[in-house]
Amino acid sequence: MDYQAMLGLALPLGVGIAAIGSGLGLGRAVGSAMEAIGRQPEASGKIQVAMIIGAALIEALTIYALVTMFVLQGKIGAH
Repeated sequence: MDYQAMLGLALPLGVGIAAIGSGLGLGRAVGSAMEAIGRQPEASGKIQVAMIIGAALIEALTIYALVTMFVLQGKIGAH
């Protein structure tokens, strides 16, 4: 099996794993933020801002994986 076949198999799997990790991380972050807002409703503004910044960073990692997949996808057809 050559490296092009391995890339063809590994790239979609890598993006899928990144998406699963991102979903788990976002679920945990939002769930924890909702619990914190339930405990201290007066601090909801600060908690929401921190949650949104954290969610953006988590999503950025998935977008990096997707961009990397597109960059390496060009290597699959090269001879």
